Amino acid sequence: MTSRREFLKTSGVVLGAAAFDTPLSAAGLAPKNKTLNVGLVGCGGRGTGAIFQALQADPDVKVTALADVFGNNLQQTLTALKGKYGERVDVPEDRAFVGFDSYEKLIKSNVDVVLLCTPPSFRPAHLALAIKEGKHVFCEKPVAVDVPGIHIVQDAVRLAKQKKLCVMSGFCFRYSFPNRELVSRVHQGAIGDIHAISTFRLGGELSYREPEPGSSELEQQIRNWFYYQRYSGDMIVEQTVHSIDFMNWILKERVPTKVTAMGGRQSRPWNKFGNVYDHFSVEYVYEDGFRGFHFGRQQNGTTPRNTIEAFGTKGRIDVALNTSYEIFGDQPWKNSEQLNNMYQTEHDELFKAIRENRVIDDGDYMANSTLMAIWGRASAYSGKTISYDEIINSEEVLGPPVENYVWDMEVDKLPIARQGVYKFV
Repeated sequence: MTSRREFLKTSGVVLGAAAFDTPLSAAGLAPKNKTLNVGLVGCGGRGTGAIFQALQADPDVKVTALADVFGNNLQQTLTALKGKYGERVDVPEDRAFVGFDSYEKLIKSNVDVVLLCTPPSFRPAHLALAIKEGKHVFCEKPVAVDVPGIHIVQDAVRLAKQKKLCVMSGFCFRYSFPNRELVSRVHQGAIGDIHAISTFRLGGELSYREPEPGSSELEQQIRNWFYYQRYSGDMIVEQTVHSIDFMNWILKERVPTKVTAMGGRQSRPWNKFGNVYDHFSVEYVYEDGFRGFHFGRQQNGTTPRNTIEAFGTKGRIDVALNTSYEIFGDQPWKNSEQLNNMYQTEHDELFKAIRENRVIDDGDYMANSTLMAIWGRASAYSGKTISYDEIINSEEVLGPPVENYVWDMEVDKLPIARQGVYKFV
């Protein structure tokens, strides 16, 4: 399975050109050959992969605006796009937006579809504005880093339903064909009543970008945003939430009553690499006593694992993501089909839905899965079991509002949240 970054190296060129014209949000229609004007907010690796996939998905897609807080990120993406897609990339200087307010300028420009691919702490404000402005959205996961952010997302999702706008989530496991077939069979009773489920997402350390001479503390943090709770929500929210989302999918979006978790930081030096943990383990307890378990780790030199296992009254499932998909028991099944590129499928289905005036609504589950990860993090940080009522009413905000960000702002050192010391609010 290719990643978004690998896709950039292997994707083919889809040729075509069309005029920069009235956005579909104004026209209210998506005729077959109508140009779809697309804008990207966040020109990092994820965003660049997503915009290439949007172009690949539909020959009448045109990139008409880019936005990023860093001008060099934007220019790198723009150069790559023009080199591959030529006239289908129409981003003059006045639609190449740079700065913390660049998302607002892009969303209010003449675009039909917005790809939101910045660090997740900024996602609630970006999504809320995009929906308010009547744009279809591809929204990378996770969708928030704290519960107040989740509430902003939920409000935006409700508004998107009213406006009949597509909200496509970056929870890509749901766009894998083998995953869909397996989950469909489970929902039809292939393994009976599920008694237990576990998910593992174990891997190595992330890359780190050394500070550039003369850069501010804020710039250093944002360039290494996944190492900071404020921007990423920690590894359980930023990365291993994929596995939690798969669990939720299998369980038909059931919501636990309480969560108990633990975690810590063993391999990363405490005077470098921000303030996130490098391992978590979480128990999700449901109303009937059912339990789901999640384990995540980012440590070099350890055994990798990316699996989902569920045990039922009639059998079990054993999934090693991107490798094998199998059901054992009364109704055995094993995937024998070639894996699809689930990242590309997301965009294929998004743009097809827009063309057919259908609504893709991933909003509820993307908010729910993100909440589940935040819940696990809060329990691990505090060392406390946390109920649903406690987490859904949390007032903890990890960072300042988007509109307060300026490069010369004072940035604290963001101390590590230690179990037994951190106070959940």
